[in-house]
Amino acid sequence: MGNYLAKRLLLIIPTLLGVAAVVFVIMRVIPGDVALLILGGDQAGHIDKAQLAAMHHQLGLDQPLLTQFGVWLWGVAHFDFGTSLWTGRPVIEELVGRLPLSLELAILATIVSVLLAIPFGVLAAARRDTWIDYLIRVVSIGGLAIPSFWVGILIILLLVIYFGWGPPLEYTPPWIDPWANFQQMVWPVVTVGYRYAAVTTRMTRSTLLEVLGDDYIRTAWAKGLRERAVVVRHALRNAMLPVITLIGTEFAFFFGGPVVTETVFTLNGVGRFVVDAVAHRDYPVVQALVFLIAFGFVIVNLVIDLTYAWLDPRIRYR
Repeated sequence: MGNYLAKRLLLIIPTLLGVAAVVFVIMRVIPGDVALLILGGDQAGHIDKAQLAAMHHQLGLDQPLLTQFGVWLWGVAHFDFGTSLWTGRPVIEELVGRLPLSLELAILATIVSVLLAIPFGVLAAARRDTWIDYLIRVVSIGGLAIPSFWVGILIILLLVIYFGWGPPLEYTPPWIDPWANFQQMVWPVVTVGYRYAAVTTRMTRSTLLEVLGDDYIRTAWAKGLRERAVVVRHALRNAMLPVITLIGTEFAFFFGGPVVTETVFTLNGVGRFVVDAVAHRDYPVVQALVFLIAFGFVIVNLVIDLTYAWLDPRIRYR
């Protein structure tokens, strides 16, 4: 296990370097120039060339691409992600107010979905082809079929029309005002968690039904064990491997911020920040955000792999 963990940790370095290089190249291939946007926007055609060249020099865009990439990597090694080309502020400062919001949304949505999805998935599998199973399947399929942004819009409309409530415009951390934070985060969590729970419920039901058909489960039934012991103690643990993978992948995805949900509820999180940075060709911000998201995916995948060995003792890593 120790050798496997060391190898996986070492593989993080080339993985992140590859991601950073790909994003670096893509951001410079797409049309547009951040210097033109800063100087004139739509009137860029009337910008003096000398003024444009001076702006390129000020932003460091007149240097060779390899030099720009090397400077950025050196800064990352010192936990310095550079300065936003659009706002002029350090990227790390831009992230301070946004990353906690996206992390809170991802963690709360994961907790809510897991607490709902796994019991409902187990119940649907244990009561297969009964009205309980059909009801859970209809609700979960609805979560998959209805877009999250539409659920969010419906929630806001109902709250505004019947309760006169609108989403707060400024994020309040839970350690400053828990009630204000709850008011702001509860409905985005419900919106995101509904789809998250629907996917996890379907996966839990499918994998558990597959495990319940195995020979050792039939042996457990033949021994006269109670349904709770057979389903929860023997079947659920083996059925959880694909579910854990799904939960981890969805959490890593939300770590980057659900862009549409953040937009609907006016949450200034990482997702919206990525979209704004791409629109403004803000290279350092995009590179930093993608780098952090990729790092989150790598760590989550590592935790998932290590969890496999705990759930299934037959799995051994070398």
